[in-house]
Amino acid sequence: MIQYCANGVTVFQSALYQTTSTVLEGESFVLVVDPTWLPEEVETIRNYVTEVQQDRKLYLLFTHSDWDHIIASAAFPDAVRIGSLALVERPDWQEALDTISEFDAKHYLRRSYPIEYPKLDVVIDHDGQRLALGDPDGGAAITFHLAPGHTPCGLLSFVEPHGVLLVGDYLSDVEMPFIYFGSQPYEATLCKAADMLSELAVRVLVPGHGQYTTDVAEMRRRVAAAYEYIAAARAYVREDEGAAAALAGILRRYPFATGMKDEHEQNLELFRRELKG
Repeated sequence: MIQYCANGVTVFQSALYQTTSTVLEGESFVLVVDPTWLPEEVETIRNYVTEVQQDRKLYLLFTHSDWDHIIASAAFPDAVRIGSLALVERPDWQEALDTISEFDAKHYLRRSYPIEYPKLDVVIDHDGQRLALGDPDGGAAITFHLAPGHTPCGLLSFVEPHGVLLVGDYLSDVEMPFIYFGSQPYEATLCKAADMLSELAVRVLVPGHGQYTTDVAEMRRRVAAAYEYIAAARAYVREDEGAAAALAGILRRYPFATGMKDEHEQNLELFRRELKG
């Protein structure tokens, strides 16, 4: 379940959709990011945090409000909760909770904590917003950038001094872009991610699904791959010559593309709506 553990950074990975949950430890804080999926997986993460926390301040960061990323919102009741203003203002938040309840009922799952939509203590509402972690003089902090595109409420979060860039459901090595909000905002978020890779000392990139990477060249490749998919999908809906073959070639690079047909078709429908204006 642990795919990475070094220098105060532990990345857990669920058996479902290769979903990641990250725990970062500093001198005076512990930060938990998107704890998820199955009850025993959340319990493993919670037990780990209990073992390492001691008297350090606990934070809980939500990279966005997709139901699989908020499923354990109430599992850490003493944590300082962090997320975007758009997460707070999500109009259909009850739908996320209903989806969690339906998932648990379908699979006969019981959880040791209630299902709740996140109630935030720290709200991120602008690019470059910074939050000191633990001791304000300790030098540990998160710098945030708003990251709409996948959803309206995403965040890119850079944690110092660990050098960890948490990107939520962007820059995955196993998923094509899932574009629920808009392709232009998605590209703007990719641009922000590229700028962060150029301007910051990023040592570890953690996507919401798939594998972490410590290779900056691989991080940049993932940005380029997302741009390439979007360009090919736009060309396909415009019926450009050769676009179908090009898009099919891109899809073959993703190991689980056959399991993502619905998301891909949703992307194409979004591009068609955007093309019509």
